[in-house]
Amino acid sequence: MKTLLRSIKEITRYPSAIGGLVIVGLLVALALYALVSMPYEKAIQLWRGGEEIWGENPKTAPPAWLNYFSKVKQPPTMILNTQDGTASKSQEVISEGMTDITMVFPVDYPYDGFPQEISIYFTANYQEKPPYVSLTWLTPDGREIRISDFSVDKTKTYRLSQDERLTRRLKGLPAEQGLFAAPGSDPVTALPGTYQMRIVATVFEPDATVDAKMIFYGQLHGLAGTDHRRRDLSVALLWGTPVALAFGLLAALGTTFTTMFIAAIGVWFGGWVDDLIQRITEIDAVLPFLPILIMIGTFYSRSIWLMLGAAIVLTIFGAQIKGYRAIFLQVKESPYIEAARAYGANSWRIIFSYLIPRVVPVVIPALVNAIPAFVFLEAGLALLGLGDPVLPTWGKIVNDAYNNGALFAGLYYWVLEPSVLLMITGLAFAMIGFALDRIFNPRLRGV
Repeated sequence: MKTLLRSIKEITRYPSAIGGLVIVGLLVALALYALVSMPYEKAIQLWRGGEEIWGENPKTAPPAWLNYFSKVKQPPTMILNTQDGTASKSQEVISEGMTDITMVFPVDYPYDGFPQEISIYFTANYQEKPPYVSLTWLTPDGREIRISDFSVDKTKTYRLSQDERLTRRLKGLPAEQGLFAAPGSDPVTALPGTYQMRIVATVFEPDATVDAKMIFYGQLHGLAGTDHRRRDLSVALLWGTPVALAFGLLAALGTTFTTMFIAAIGVWFGGWVDDLIQRITEIDAVLPFLPILIMIGTFYSRSIWLMLGAAIVLTIFGAQIKGYRAIFLQVKESPYIEAARAYGANSWRIIFSYLIPRVVPVVIPALVNAIPAFVFLEAGLALLGLGDPVLPTWGKIVNDAYNNGALFAGLYYWVLEPSVLLMITGLAFAMIGFALDRIFNPRLRGV
């Protein structure tokens, strides 16, 4: 054990290993943050939610920080609400029982592009007669554009791009372009400056009220962007971290130590036990690993835990048993094994106390190198459409992006974000694994 600890301390001599440990530490911290800030039930609810949860997000919008790397500044999502103070609200009594409520939504617009769409969500409180609203758009150059007039129910959604009369009034341009377009520009370009949406709501009851929320769905949104269902990709990117690390670590631990234990049993007991293990290993070597997992996911269940168990079962009798067996055969003939037999140690004590500890230095690098292999296995299954239908994972993001033509539409962020996290995870464990190989295998130190 002291030798093992001393060998592990030597990892500080390898800068690549230190870098790998830092990256793994950051991934673990990210996983813990995801678990604490977004419990399992909340993450599943968010990821499986629809318009009721993600209705304020644009569709397939890249992350907002891309504006820092582009000369053309695209608008992010902007939300203005009279209930939270981002839009002003005042009222004036016109006559007994009639009041005008004026709502002003200031829009600071220094961007070059146009929003995806514009929507206004009204909520009204009245008894019998619904309020009547009039919408006017004020531009930085002093123009006033009449938008529309209509009555408002208890709740009403007005989508400007679906108003055909407004489109005709804007000379055929959709509202999200025509309202921000510079007069006479060809091709159409945005006029920067401060705009205002002025809404005058007339209520016909003393206690009646009207509030409004105006959403400019941007071309960019959030830290990670959104997908085709308006979902914030940061949910899956965050929660994909603990899922990937847990799957990779559990699978690596389960296969590595189980394989080592089976090889030790076969070597020590020998005879038919060793023959049986070797025959099973030879059969397992010709079994198609990935097609079997695909069949399980297609015909039985796509649960990530079932896939984890199947991956462990199909891997424990892998080719590594042969390597461990060769080491155990040498260790079995060592003098201290004969000494242990002489003072009466039973077979299980010899296996766990004398055989297995001698192989641990070889097992540790193999264990570390196996983790990213299983992380990529989970992502690969998800990419093939066999990922867990409930959990948000990195592979599921790539699968959704592929199925919705992200690459053909130029939505590269949708694929690159989870792919980069996968590559960083693999690189981190590979750097640690290579360093451990050199530490525990003296022949590699000069390479």
